[in-house]
Amino acid sequence: MPFHYWRSDRLTLRALQSSDIALFQALDDEVNRKVDMIHFPQSPEKQIQWLEAEQRNRMGDAFRWVAETSDGELVGTINSFLCNKRYGTFKYGIALLPEHRSKGYASEMIRTVLRFYFHEMNYHKATPHVYSFNAASIRLHEKLGFVQEGRLRDMIYTNGEYHDELHFGMTASEFGQLYGKQEL
Repeated sequence: MPFHYWRSDRLTLRALQSSDIALFQALDDEVNRKVDMIHFPQSPEKQIQWLEAEQRNRMGDAFRWVAETSDGELVGTINSFLCNKRYGTFKYGIALLPEHRSKGYASEMIRTVLRFYFHEMNYHKATPHVYSFNAASIRLHEKLGFVQEGRLRDMIYTNGEYHDELHFGMTASEFGQLYGKQEL
């Protein structure tokens, strides 16, 4: 099979489209809590405005992808942010629809984005953070080979409690040792 950077046997990572509003509307409050926070309800018009702003207002090397299966079924989204070329660091966030969790899609999405930032954009380190109540994301990052580098206590308040923010890191050389240059 020929090599296509944003496509594997199971997934394609692509740019946002207007029709992707359905994906973001399908993410439930538990997903929102783990990624960011539970927001006030928004009208469909406000949601569409947000999506259009995401498409339009890309800053530097920050980007949002949508993941879909080979038959076009939406799986989730991954976005890079706080991309600092001078220091060579960036963060990312990921969210999957409930029916697509625990299938290896998140790992595939993260590895694809890391490979691009490390091997094409010359970034040095990915520095995602995870909230301490998100056991699945903690396991995912540990399984991928990330190192937990820090813990900020009581950083997020949700569901009536304060929770810690765990900081993970992986350098380009660590990624290369684990996954090589074209591994998905």
